[in-house]
Amino acid sequence: MAFTILYVVGVILGVVAVLEILGQPINLLGKIIIIAFVLLTSWIGLAVYYLLLRGNLTRWFR
Repeated sequence: MAFTILYVVGVILGVVAVLEILGQPINLLGKIIIIAFVLLTSWIGLAVYYLLLRGNLTRWFR
């Protein structure tokens, strides 16, 4: 039961992260790279996105 809850929370956070990335004013290749990183690395990718990348995407991908 706990694993199911963690899975659902991870999916929801992943979808929210992808929607936030798609709304960023960066180029398409940058969006694809970040989305692939977040989705392929699961919880680690979500943690890195929310802790480090969230406010810095426009600076990294001009």
